[in-house]
Formats: sequence, C-alpha cells, structure tokens
Amino acid sequence: MAQQAIFGPFFATMALTLVVWVYMYARRISFLTRNNITPDQVSTPEALARLTPPAVSNPSDNLKNLFEMPVLFYAMTLYLFVTKEADAIYVYAGWIFVAFRVLHSAVHCTFNRIMLRFYLYAISTVALWFMVIRATIGHFGG
Repeated sequence: MAQQAIFGPFFATMALTLVVWVYMYARRISFLTRNNITPDQVSTPEALARLTPPAVSNPSDNLKNLFEMPVLFYAMTLYLFVTKEADAIYVYAGWIFVAFRVLHSAVHCTFNRIMLRFYLYAISTVALWFMVIRATIGHFGG
C-alpha cells in the first residue's frame, strides 16, 4: 500500500471540518437575520450562547470538537507518513475514525441524541487510540 493512502482519511477529516464550519455559519447567520439580532447583541461568546437555541449552538460546539481529538489524528497521520509506517491497518483505522466522526457530527448538528453521540465519539476515539498505541509500541518496542 502506498504511504499516501493515509492522507485519504486525513483530508476527509479536513473536509468534515469545512462542512461543519459552513453549516454552522449558515445556521447562525440565518437565525440572527430571521430574529433581527445585531452583531452588538452577540459580541461575546456568552451573549451568543444566551440568545441561540441548541439547533444554532450545536454546530458551533461540534466545530470546536473537531479541533480536539482530530488534532491528534492529524499529528498521527503526519508521523506515520514521515516514518513510512503507514500501512493498510493504519489506513483502515483512519477511515473508521473519520466515518464515526462524520456520524458524530451529523448527530451533534441535527437531532443531538447524547448517548448515540457519545457511542459514535467513543468508537472514533478507540480507532485513534489504537493508531497511537500501535505506533508508540512500534517506535519504542521495535
């Protein structure tokens, strides 16, 4: 397998971030416009949070989530590529990470069922920790 294959899930995660970013602003701007809310009324994160319902604030929260665990995924991907360790197992784990992050974002940005969202997050994170632990063992143990 070509080392570059690890960048499939890497760029898919970036694409997910773009989609959530666009969705967040579409929801937010639509809400503010529809309710005649001026920028001065939402000049701080606290003011924005007070005025916006979950359907508007959840996409923003999800965007923040995409700068938590995915940051480790990006670092892991770059490490695997630079060290030429990216193999099919890492690529599959990367796609599992991405698939469950997409599902997590879809749930969080729409109907937001908390336990379902947690399970989706947990599965994606287990895939990521598998990658990190396997690479760590390979680095120090082999």
